Amino acid sequence: MSTYSREKLHQALKHFFGYDEFRLTQLPIIENVLNGEDTLAIMPTGAGKSICYQLPAVLMPGITIVVSPLIALMKDQVDALVANGINAAFLNSSQSTDEQQRVIKGAQDGKIKLLYIAPERIPANPETFFTFLRKLNPSLFAIDEAHCISSWGHDFRPEYLKLAVLKKEFPTIPVIALTASADKVTQQDIVKRLDLRTPKEFVSSFNRPNIHYYIYPKKNVFDKILAYLKKHKEDSGIIYALSRASTEDIAGKLHEAGIKAAHYHAGMDSAERSRVQEAFQRDEYKVIVATIAFGMGIDKSNVRFVIHHDVSKNVEGYYQETGRAGRDGLKSDAILYYSYGDIIKLKKFAEIEGNPQQSAISQKKLQLMQDYCEHEGCRRQYLMQYFGEQFPAYCGSCDYCMSSLEEKDATVDAQKLLSAISRTGERYGAGYIIDFIRGSASEKIQPLHKELKTYGIGKDLKREQWQWMIQQLLYHHFLDKIDDQFATLKLNDKSWKLLKGETQLKLILKKEKVEEQEEVEDLGYDIGLFKELKVLRNEIAERENVPAYNILSDNSLIELATYFPQNANELKQISGFGDYKVSRYGAHFLKVVKEYAEVHKLSSKMHFKQPKKETKPRAERAAKPATNSTMKVSFDMFKEGMSIAEIAVKRSLAPTTIETHLAAYVSAGELDINRFVSKEKLEKILATIKLSGQSTALKPIKDLLDDEYTFGEIRMALEYYKKVNQ
Repeated sequence: MSTYSREKLHQALKHFFGYDEFRLTQLPIIENVLNGEDTLAIMPTGAGKSICYQLPAVLMPGITIVVSPLIALMKDQVDALVANGINAAFLNSSQSTDEQQRVIKGAQDGKIKLLYIAPERIPANPETFFTFLRKLNPSLFAIDEAHCISSWGHDFRPEYLKLAVLKKEFPTIPVIALTASADKVTQQDIVKRLDLRTPKEFVSSFNRPNIHYYIYPKKNVFDKILAYLKKHKEDSGIIYALSRASTEDIAGKLHEAGIKAAHYHAGMDSAERSRVQEAFQRDEYKVIVATIAFGMGIDKSNVRFVIHHDVSKNVEGYYQETGRAGRDGLKSDAILYYSYGDIIKLKKFAEIEGNPQQSAISQKKLQLMQDYCEHEGCRRQYLMQYFGEQFPAYCGSCDYCMSSLEEKDATVDAQKLLSAISRTGERYGAGYIIDFIRGSASEKIQPLHKELKTYGIGKDLKREQWQWMIQQLLYHHFLDKIDDQFATLKLNDKSWKLLKGETQLKLILKKEKVEEQEEVEDLGYDIGLFKELKVLRNEIAERENVPAYNILSDNSLIELATYFPQNANELKQISGFGDYKVSRYGAHFLKVVKEYAEVHKLSSKMHFKQPKKETKPRAERAAKPATNSTMKVSFDMFKEGMSIAEIAVKRSLAPTTIETHLAAYVSAGELDINRFVSKEKLEKILATIKLSGQSTALKPIKDLLDDEYTFGEIRMALEYYKKVNQ
């Protein structure tokens, strides 16, 4: 058993990394590793997987060997560890022979706690390499991006298969395998292929509450992306595209439009790729337009958006790519532009010559990605359920949940479509049927079909609208699709009932898209001080030749600009300030904060900042909505007896913003709903929510209630409804 108490582990976390609490399943994972047990850890990107082996590494007596797939990822993590005062190094092909020898000597002399290597480092005849490892006397092996070992995974890498020999050669040394995106089949495959011995498996929630998910039709995409970037000039982000040519074309157009953008793909030489990546990490480029070759090696915490210009090949890849946004826990956007044409292109890529089994896996995963894009419901719920995690049908932060919804009787349009399928003999796919119903003059429409009454009957609707109708009929089982060469559409019993008028089809439509809505940014921190702190951070980073986020994350700067610490003891309560960073950088940041506070007549607000409670694993707690530092300030002021109106005036924020802050604590069960809504009103609002059949937006519920019910009361009741029905 580990000799480290939980109190000591908390102290070590604060001392080395500057955090007050463990996140998700970090603590039990670390305890399992320190107990010498094999471990499988599934945690979402940005949730702190690295801490799960880095903290044990600094506490265990020997060296920890970390297997990592990309050179850039190694360098980034080593830079971050060194910035925290931890001795770490890497061995890879980017180093000269002399550099490699210096690292090897440092490891053999016991001066390195974590040594990062690539899987390729283990050769076909590994005896020399294992002799080297035995001399180091390793205490732990950490396998990062462990899904790469599984042919069921979305990023299979054959070189990872060689890692199975680690357990054979070092049977008593614990192994921890870590990944962010693995379904249950992939998890089982990882355990089998790494030959883990009765490992404990820890699967954290896959939810990234700070990421907002949006899916939009792929029309005028460049103009929409450019408009978004112009609204987010100070933000860093990644735009993913399918082809190398697309990345160059999009980046070039953005550059001409005044956006600091660059392209990145595997066809570039390694020196140029490294230059672009480092420039992005240092914020010299705000936007990278890339193929999926980019990102796995990025630990940049302040990526504020990930845009998919084209559809991803599978849900795991999409989830991992979107997860590169918001690693610091701050609000970030994941935007995907969808067209069925992208699915057609990807179907060709999914065919792997000479490997029918892998082809079938790829095709199935692509189909599930298509289902996600066409899903009429909460985006977050779909993602969570894909990974085997239950989640309510409303998240409040995706394009579906943030839209106004209305019910439409789609019976007549559906009958037109079904009639077209029937009259043409149920022998065609969606593309032909849509061309037929819209009266296309194309030669591919058979002459006999042009004589039918249903030819051109649907020319009043656009192609995209008919595509959506087909998707809805399939989803609601009013239509079948036979997966032959043409994905033929077939009628079923429900189809005929609809055609005969024996039943109706009513669909929920999104009335408006939040894409075009102007967001009112609720900062909750002093933007002037935040900008000054960013300047200081950039100066230090440039002097030390590391990315700025390795000095401090944006989240740490926001806390400084929220609470205005005035001395070293208060500074230690700011997230990210461990003992090493307080001693090395503390005086510089305190000087800026104190001078700014003096000029603007501000005082410390550290009394509003309370240490957070330890986060329990998912199995031990109910899901709670995310709250942040600005919500916490409003919450503390309310607990001190201030009204919503008083807090709004004091903080120079809208009363509706304060209501939103406090509603999160109603949902979390930390505020009593009856402090905001009387029992009589609450019963009426809850009944109306149930009657409406949805808990998504305020306006539809308000329309069903009398004028005496305020939007604030409805907002609170909605959060309470989600709490009791989760």
